[in-house]
Amino acid sequence: MKTGIHPDYHPVVFKDSSTGDSFLTRSTITSDKTIEWSDGNTYPLVMVDISSWSHPFWTGTQRIMDSAGQVEKFHRRYGKRGTR
Repeated sequence: MKTGIHPDYHPVVFKDSSTGDSFLTRSTITSDKTIEWSDGNTYPLVMVDISSWSHPFWTGTQRIMDSAGQVEKFHRRYGKRGTR
């Protein structure tokens, strides 16, 4: 790799703002906030709105769209149209 052209890749803590869960990973993102991690080191802290702990798909609270019901609702509202 060429030196001086790649961004700094360092450990960062991401924290879910809705659940309070956090995880340590590596990233090029920077932050002014810091947090002391369980290993005793201080890392940059990045707050995220949604993570796997709060995303509806991963928590099982995702709504399933009733596509057949949506089609029936459309036909009731606009009526069925004949073919040309």
